[in-house]
Amino acid sequence: MAIPHASSGQVVNLRALDVEAAETCALLKAGDIEIMWLVLPAGKQVQSHAVSTSMTLHCVRGRVEVQLDGNMKLLEADQVMYLAGGLPHGLHALEESRLLMTLVLPAIRTD
Repeated sequence: MAIPHASSGQVVNLRALDVEAAETCALLKAGDIEIMWLVLPAGKQVQSHAVSTSMTLHCVRGRVEVQLDGNMKLLEADQVMYLAGGLPHGLHALEESRLLMTLVLPAIRTD
């Protein structure tokens, strides 16, 4: 599936997405940001990995354990977590969960 390129003012309805999107998908990508919709069934684990850019994880629904440097942090509905670029992290869905992941990409400067 191709990632839609964002335009200024583009709106995504998260409530409708929560009902319609049964799988993880890319929502949009612009020059300096990428937004993903993560669908994690209860018990799903994402092995520890790192990405080079900073990100946020916004838990829209459910509860997820985020493994950071050997420690567990609980991320629950209506909470947002910041992760620095290069930081190894893993996920474990304690219940069916929906997350909005925003990656900050290297900016393309034109000035």
